[in-house]
Amino acid sequence: MGASYETERHPSNVDRIFEAFLQGEDYSPRQSFPGDDVAVQARSKNAVWPSSETGTDAIPADFVLRLVEDRADIDISGPEFNFVRSIRVFDVRYARQHESGRDGDCNRSATVVLGTYGTQGDFTWQRSSVTALPSAHVGLERWGEHCPGIYHRSVFVDW
Repeated sequence: MGASYETERHPSNVDRIFEAFLQGEDYSPRQSFPGDDVAVQARSKNAVWPSSETGTDAIPADFVLRLVEDRADIDISGPEFNFVRSIRVFDVRYARQHESGRDGDCNRSATVVLGTYGTQGDFTWQRSSVTALPSAHVGLERWGEHCPGIYHRSVFVDW
């Protein structure tokens, strides 16, 4: 753990979120609601979503609700949201190392997956490895050494 002294204030992630949300003069809420709630559907029946990207003045709210179902409910493709795309989640489902047999063979096996966020906030998992874990990860420091017995599981968020 280290310490530092900052002479000027750098914007926090919270400040960056507010800056991204409050660009321009339009302060209307930028939020969608789940489509399975009957009360919400009744309230949003005549609602519209303003859009400057289309030739019309508004997009029907039910279309917006369907559109954002599997990703962020606002456009987060700009550079002000790079902090979301920088989040990496390592899931070490298991990592095992042990000696076996008369010859003292070292058996190593591991299942590590890496979760990342895409351009619009879509989260995906992909296969990874023990060697891809950040140096701050704790628990597998002796992995690959003379075969000490290790059984490890963890989740590590790198941001």
